[in-house]
Amino acid sequence: MKIRKILPRDNQAVKEIIQASIMEHGAPKIGTAYSDAATQAMYEQYQKPRRAYYVLEINGVVAGGAGIAPLDNYKGNVSELQKMYFKPEVRGKGYGKKMMQVCLERAKDLQFESVYLETMDNMYMAQRLYEHVGFKLLDAPLGDTGHFSCPVQMLLRF
Repeated sequence: MKIRKILPRDNQAVKEIIQASIMEHGAPKIGTAYSDAATQAMYEQYQKPRRAYYVLEINGVVAGGAGIAPLDNYKGNVSELQKMYFKPEVRGKGYGKKMMQVCLERAKDLQFESVYLETMDNMYMAQRLYEHVGFKLLDAPLGDTGHFSCPVQMLLRF
């Protein structure tokens, strides 16, 4: 198992993992990461300032990923945990927690004050993980990510 920064060659694998996970959970294609322009070119998206995307590689195969970036359309020093998705066969093995630790450390290194996330209400395992590391539920979204189909918003303050 290796967690590393995304490379251009990872774009297709990451896109497929994101889109398959969204379909698996019955989430809409519109208003989620499924249809984001960033999902089409993940490496390029995360070359912008104060951003990083990491992939989980197992036996040379990309099995998931997660990123950190400034929260879109928000005035404040808040980052967003973005596009954290894994293949079904690697879930529940602690990789998500390790990936999240890498992203949270990067957010601290980039001097963000907190980390925001949005998720689907039926992604129960993910929500438990987020709560376990300290994320708290919010009553309303922050900023405007364009993910209007994600009804659960959470925040972790450093």
